[in-house]
Amino acid sequence: MKETWDYVDFHYQMIVPMITPPLILPEGYRSADVIFEWNIVLMGYASGLPELALFSIPSDIRSTDEFVLDLHDNSLQGPSLPLANLSSLKVLNLRHNSLHGTLQGLPPSIFYFNIIDNNFFGEIPSSICGLNSLEYLYLSKNNMSGTIPKCFENFSNLSVLDLGNNNLHGSISVTFVEGNSLSRLDLSGNHLEGPLPRSLINCSKLAVLNLGNNMINGSFPCWLENLAKLQVLVLRGNRFSGPIPTSKAKFPFPGLLVIDLSYNDFTGPLPARYFQQFQAMMKEESVEYYEVYVTITIKGVDFEVIRVLYIFAMIDLSNNQFNGEISENIGGLQHLKGLNFSHNITGCIPQTMGNLSNLEWLDLSSNKLVGGIPEQLVDLTFLEVINLSFNDLTGPIPKGKQFNTFGIESYEGNLGLCGFPLPKGCANDIAPPLQLPEADHSAHVIFEWNIVLMGYASGLVAGVAMGYIAFQTGKPQWFVTMVEAKQRKMGKRSMKIRPGKDQ
Repeated sequence: MKETWDYVDFHYQMIVPMITPPLILPEGYRSADVIFEWNIVLMGYASGLPELALFSIPSDIRSTDEFVLDLHDNSLQGPSLPLANLSSLKVLNLRHNSLHGTLQGLPPSIFYFNIIDNNFFGEIPSSICGLNSLEYLYLSKNNMSGTIPKCFENFSNLSVLDLGNNNLHGSISVTFVEGNSLSRLDLSGNHLEGPLPRSLINCSKLAVLNLGNNMINGSFPCWLENLAKLQVLVLRGNRFSGPIPTSKAKFPFPGLLVIDLSYNDFTGPLPARYFQQFQAMMKEESVEYYEVYVTITIKGVDFEVIRVLYIFAMIDLSNNQFNGEISENIGGLQHLKGLNFSHNITGCIPQTMGNLSNLEWLDLSSNKLVGGIPEQLVDLTFLEVINLSFNDLTGPIPKGKQFNTFGIESYEGNLGLCGFPLPKGCANDIAPPLQLPEADHSAHVIFEWNIVLMGYASGLVAGVAMGYIAFQTGKPQWFVTMVEAKQRKMGKRSMKIRPGKDQ
């Protein structure tokens, strides 16, 4: 075992001895493994690399037992290197470049392969079936076509399979065998159809399942509720239909933090039983950390959240055919950061929503909600976005705290609402008569009072405008502290999920 290793930094055109490697390696590999056993070629963010073909791997590194090649986040163009002869290559990271062409053969020793966000095309080659050491496979954001190779079911060590945002078609014909290691499965943004394979129940280590934006059909896969480690379930933008049956499990989906069933054809009442039993959403803290590409919809605008910490929990059941009222049990999910029930429901807003102390955005728009806005919602001091528009709500809008910052667009389409910020005042908003000092002339005081009111109004408008600008520029506290996000227009509903280690 040698005690030094070479670090090739293409940006500075020199070889530098390093003490600790800058690469964050996949799970199961310690930095000591790299320092003493591996040679590493790291050129991430080296903007001076226009073409991958200009780069040749030094012979002394090619001959070593194991090494890593990291060229992520450059401006690399052209076809990829012929890599099949690099028998010692363990990790290849080419994500976020402009490489193109079909996938070539990979060395059988590779266990981490990442080409996210390039321009590769063609079918996934059959040669990939011979990579028995493969544990992490990231092919998302390319133009891969064809079907999902059935041989993936033979990879007993495969932990991450990310094929999202390609042009794959056909059904999910893979049979997931018992004892597999799969923890992340992302097939979102393709043209997949047919039902979900029930063999997914064998993926006991599965933490993230993203099947959004396909054409998958069938009923709600309630049989997934026994996967104790499942944290993220995204089924949005498919053709699922029918009611969500009442769960018979004691603790269904015990680890679930994110569930997105939006843009399907689910019917029947909202799944009140799940709201009562989502154990992970009831806790103040979670032991897990994960990162996720996921799209959230706020006020009709999609935001792509790029980085999410363990404190993030959300429910999105919007744009289905649910009916009935919101269960009082929703108030027990105190870990929730976001809740979207728009385009679905009837009834009243339950007062127990005031118990959602961590809630930061709430969308109940375009429903048939009646009654008033509960005063208890004023106590949601982290609430930064609320959308109650286009319902049949009545009565005064609550005052104080966060409610003093929400604009007219949060309440439009509710003809029975009154009070700030709407132009329609409430009957009990009549100001008390002004007591004039004996020596003052009323006309003079009224003139000064009008000036005071105008000053108050201008300050209010400035405050609301500043708040709106802060949100539009991505500066609300929950976006700054939790996520890096970019705004996208409604309708493009792609989403990505990746594991909790840097890719």
